[in-house]
This record gives sequence, C-alpha cells and structure tokens, in this order.
Amino acid sequence: MSTSPLGRVCVFCGASVGDRPEYAEAARAFGALLAARGIGLVTGGGSVGLMGVIADAVLDAGGEALGVIPRRLVDRELGHHGMTALYVVDSMHERKALMHELSDAFVALPGGYGTLDELFEALTWRQLGIHGKPVGVLDSESYFQPLLALLDGLVEGGFVQAANRGELLVAAAPAALLDLLEAAPAGRPRPGAPKP
Repeated sequence: MSTSPLGRVCVFCGASVGDRPEYAEAARAFGALLAARGIGLVTGGGSVGLMGVIADAVLDAGGEALGVIPRRLVDRELGHHGMTALYVVDSMHERKALMHELSDAFVALPGGYGTLDELFEALTWRQLGIHGKPVGVLDSESYFQPLLALLDGLVEGGFVQAANRGELLVAAAPAALLDLLEAAPAGRPRPGAPKP
C-alpha cells in the first residue's frame, strides 16, 4: 500500500524519444519509481515516444497507467491500448481537463510544443488558484535549462513574481523530483477562481 500523499502523477512528455537515449532512460526510471511507490501515472495516452516509454515502465512494474487521448490522435499517436484505462475524448481541451482532474501533481519530461503547452497551463492554473497541485520538471541531461533561464528572465523583467517562479520544482534525478513533489505544500485553490 502506498504511503505517498500523491495518488497519481500526470506526466507531460514527447510523442518522440528525442535524440538522446538518456531521455528514455529517465522516463523509464521515473515510471518504475512511480510504480514502486504505489503512485499511478496519467499521460496523454500514446504508445509512442516518451509517452509510451513511461507507460510501459509503469505497467511492467505492475503499476496503474491511465491515458487520455483525443479521438483524432488515437491513430497518429498510436493510442496505447495496454493502459490500465484509456480515455478517448473529443478535443485537446477535454484531454487536458480530464488529465488535471485525474492527477495530484504534474511533471514535464523532455518534449515539444505540446509538452510545454501542458506544463505552462498547469503552472498558470496553480498561479491563478484554480488548483493547488505541485508542478515539476525532470531536467534530464539539462534539457530544461534554457527554459529555466527564460523563466528567470520573466522574473527579472517584472512579468512573473519570484514566488510563482519558485513553485516550479526542478530536479535532474527521478527520485529527487518525486521527493520534492511529495514534500511540496499544497497550494490552496482561491475562492471564485475559474473552473478548468
């Protein structure tokens, strides 16, 4: 039985594996660790790329893996029909809303535009008080360093408060990141905050 405060972690990541084998190795290690700690996985539901790698790692270790995929991407991203459950929805908006509803924390692994879109939405929703769930990035092979430098620039430019910048948890190792997520104080949703 899990003693983790997290029931499920939503992982945003690429529908490709990228150009460094370390990205897939980190995804595999993070997935195995989630299963070992009794924490379920929520992903975009694809069987390819890092999405497939982390889902397979969780499933191979006997863990729970839930996927949420828009109908029009089932063929393109090769919907992962080996998942514990695969939810097929009508739009990207529904996909993200359901992923948020099913999850207690959010993590980005290396990925492209979609991964960054999902990461920034999770951060924005936390900043606005729509949810109080922790958000982090697994900085495998320093992949996110240019992005983190940009975020520091947003603080320096006066567009992001330092406290909000500090809410993005960062670690290079899977265990270190999961420890940060489990120890993170929950933010409090604000009364009157818009619903996702």
